Amino acid sequence: MALGQALGLRAGLVMMSRMPSPLIGDFPSYRPRRLRGSETLRRMVRETRLHPDQLVLPLFIRPGRKVRSAVPSMPGVFQLSIDEAVREAAKAQKSGVPAVILFGIPSKKDARASGAYAKNGIVQKAVRQLKLDVPGLLVITDVCLCEYMSHGHCGLVKKSGKEAIIDNDPSLKLLARTAVSHAEAGADVVAPSDMMDGRVAAIRTALDSGGFNETPIMSYAAKFASAYYGPFRDAAESAPQFGDRRSYQMDAANAEEALREVSLDLREGADIVMVKPALAYLDILHRVKSEFGYPTAAYAVSGEYSMIQAAAKRGWIDEQAVTMESLLAMRRAGADIILTYAATKAAGWLKEG
Repeated sequence: MALGQALGLRAGLVMMSRMPSPLIGDFPSYRPRRLRGSETLRRMVRETRLHPDQLVLPLFIRPGRKVRSAVPSMPGVFQLSIDEAVREAAKAQKSGVPAVILFGIPSKKDARASGAYAKNGIVQKAVRQLKLDVPGLLVITDVCLCEYMSHGHCGLVKKSGKEAIIDNDPSLKLLARTAVSHAEAGADVVAPSDMMDGRVAAIRTALDSGGFNETPIMSYAAKFASAYYGPFRDAAESAPQFGDRRSYQMDAANAEEALREVSLDLREGADIVMVKPALAYLDILHRVKSEFGYPTAAYAVSGEYSMIQAAAKRGWIDEQAVTMESLLAMRRAGADIILTYAATKAAGWLKEG
């Protein structure tokens, strides 16, 4: 084909690509408002749907009985003893929420997070009780060390000169041991949230070696060092005692790196990948789902929840309307699964229509 012909063909294709589709009319023949005239019609043409099956309720578990300790920075959220957690989980299940994720608050902490992988650790005991008392409930466990470490970081600490740093590779053994202990207790899914390099591969290998090759991993694959986590650290009693977590959690400015993190976790054996936080990172959520197509979770984190609660309490916003719009935004961006402290309420609102 001559160069002139090729250029002419290319120009023609460009012109065609700029022409409006014959399926899209112009005003006044096409009026988008026609399909917004009634609630029934709006429901029929709705592109994105939120369902209780997509929700996961986080629970904070602590020792004791009949313990229901309010978290001041998270209205409506409590630290719960196992018996109270069972009641809360059963209530969530009755409302339509199919799953919970457990965070443990041990009675003692140490420099090796021994409570994280103890056979009778708080999470392990809670898993066994929930599987016994709430049949059909999907129990996910957060796999991290921060709640169990005396220093509050997500890995082992070593000295480097005058500074203390998080020692990545030795921490992997403890994370893998924790994940296996959760699976042994009956956890349906394990969810590593620590952001140590290589932890998904270490956990997958340990699970497979322990006979738990069917246990899925939901990886906190793109977890950012976020200011939105403050209330969670109150609830989980997991604030670091020195420094911060920016050397292992992601920089908020980095989107391409988030895709690399997700890609690494998938290659290492993750079955579900998560973006955390959710609302401030909807662009990342959309790119992760579009790029990889794997089941994708979003965590509507404590700061997002607490801001809605605080504003609703003052009458500035409608709690239900803003909560549901926020969750729908996460679905629209690509989330298949949403972890939210409002799961039970949201499921109830969805049932009401």
